[in-house]
Amino acid sequence: MPNRLADATSPYLLQHADNPVDWWPWGVEAFEEARRRGVPVLLSVGYAACHWCHVMAHESFEDAGLAEYLNERFVAVKVDREERPDVDAVYMEAVQAATGQGGWPMTVFLTPDKEPFYFGTYFPPQPRHGMPSFRQVLEGVDAAWRDRRQEVAEVAGRIRADLAERAAVYSAGAHHPPADADLHQALVALTREFDERRGGFGGAPKFPPAMVIEFLLRHHARTGSEAALEMAVRTGEAMAGGGIHDQLGGGFARYSVDAGWVVPHFEKMLYDNALLLRAYLHLWRATGSDRARRVALATADFLLRELRTPEGAFASALDADSFDEETGKSVEGAYYVWEPGQLVDLLGPADAATAARLFAVTAEGTFEHGTSVLQLLSEPEDFAEYEALRARLFEARAQRPAPARDDKVVAAWNGLAIAALAETGALLDRPDLVEAAERAADLLLAVHLTPDGRLLRTSRDGRAGTNAGVLEDYADTAEGFLALYAVTGEAEWLELAGALLDTVLKHFTDEASGALYDTADDAEELIRRPQDPTDNATPSGWTAAAGALLGYAAYTGSDRHRTAAERALGIVGALAARAPRFIGWGLAVAEALLDGPREIAVVGPAGDPATDALRRAALLATAPGAVVAVGAPGDGAEVPLLADRPLVGGAPAAYVCRHFACEAPTTDPAELASRLGVVVEP
Repeated sequence: MPNRLADATSPYLLQHADNPVDWWPWGVEAFEEARRRGVPVLLSVGYAACHWCHVMAHESFEDAGLAEYLNERFVAVKVDREERPDVDAVYMEAVQAATGQGGWPMTVFLTPDKEPFYFGTYFPPQPRHGMPSFRQVLEGVDAAWRDRRQEVAEVAGRIRADLAERAAVYSAGAHHPPADADLHQALVALTREFDERRGGFGGAPKFPPAMVIEFLLRHHARTGSEAALEMAVRTGEAMAGGGIHDQLGGGFARYSVDAGWVVPHFEKMLYDNALLLRAYLHLWRATGSDRARRVALATADFLLRELRTPEGAFASALDADSFDEETGKSVEGAYYVWEPGQLVDLLGPADAATAARLFAVTAEGTFEHGTSVLQLLSEPEDFAEYEALRARLFEARAQRPAPARDDKVVAAWNGLAIAALAETGALLDRPDLVEAAERAADLLLAVHLTPDGRLLRTSRDGRAGTNAGVLEDYADTAEGFLALYAVTGEAEWLELAGALLDTVLKHFTDEASGALYDTADDAEELIRRPQDPTDNATPSGWTAAAGALLGYAAYTGSDRHRTAAERALGIVGALAARAPRFIGWGLAVAEALLDGPREIAVVGPAGDPATDALRRAALLATAPGAVVAVGAPGDGAEVPLLADRPLVGGAPAAYVCRHFACEAPTTDPAELASRLGVVVEP
């Protein structure tokens, strides 16, 4: 019989709706029940594409005997971390502080007052590799709760105090906006951590550093640093040729389990692919690399083909696992890997040999059971042959059982996709991508935006969830709307971005320090109000908001929004040299702040080829964070950047400004390109 999760909109929660565990969704009722019964709460946090979440579910949560024990002694609460990033953030911080590591599934035991006192991640059904079994953990926690309640209370109190002390650091307000020296120190620190041989930063597991690449490209554009450009280019090329990149269908997996980008953890997330699409587009813009252009387009096509929902938005993820008919089990990576014999059966001996050489398929394999993850370690000599083989393999792979899709729509991640698709469509002459971005934005307006102007975080099948938007939802959606304005010239998008950012200033900002919180001031009260300026898999809401505030101020001349951006960026200067890999988007926004950012107003009749040529040159600008407004004379009533910008000699003209102080206008696209550091032919 289904439990209380049966009415959830989250695919992850629905995966547990038929468990014998008597799951509760996160909410007041669950903790009231724990208080009424006098038992602790088991909090289990995961997400739909999480491989080890599935493993623990099958091993433990589907076990009737274990479920009976669990139901008798605990109130069990299941949370989708993608729906409730605030809950996840608070307790993950506690897990990491207590154990030095974290991950999902996250397993935390709480008092009925939501205070954590025992932590872990995955627990096996039997003791192994030094880990207790999940049953042993439950028995130990139950014994401590019954016999050593005072000790439990003391542990919970210490943890709560430690979290409060950590929070005070971010709100101290003792930081100043980052200076050029701070960004140089960040570059030096990144150079020390750069993997000279394999690209990227650090060792295994290795994650795609999209936000750091954006910083490196912007730093190169502002300072001319060849070291910054080299790290960005080499990392982009290494990832593009590795197994983390889907060589047949485009798109990127979550991370590489090794340091060489060979074997991925096969789940494919919307946020990774939106961020990497934009990063590869900007790599192409900075270098003219045809490979970066191909990767960007393939990633965009992957988003439209495999993650777009019927309503026009973008689903959250594809699972790492797919169903294996021979074993009757879900197997990680089965959809993506190949054996030499499969190539021969499909292509014949001659073409199979060519395909094996191109895609690094060997008898030894690079993955489990002698299978190989496809790589493209060098550029093909014959592109026509390569494309023909790739298409045949892709078509054959499409007949395999596909990974499951988490079709939950998350506002923040759709905002990232909107920005990436809008820019890619405009720069690479793909109007269908711009249309896809507009349609996703329309869905956010129709389903996620409430009548009072607040955002809801998730929806599914066109039906809004109940969880309030967090800071990253407002910031990334505003970023997407700003990108749409730059590409389409429709002032409505700029106005909507401003409304979202006003909510950020009103409900998410500490007026005393300028620090930003992840949740609104009227959101559910947790054991502490979550707040984190560092990037995780996505830009932190804090620095994403700073970037959108800075861009909006450049369009409108709003001193209020620019000051808020500068105050928010104070934390970047404090972390630039110490943790540049984890403040990458903040560093990228700081580059824009130091460069101005440039404000480019293109004035001319719509549809005029001269207007279009100036607009294209402006959009190709490598100047960090440059904003582009295009309109006819007189459009300044809606967009202040366009105010009082006449034609020049009756011809369309471009004005390049900083803080609304402008250089002499130009009617020449080549002259505009030279001012803006344009590399690619406009």
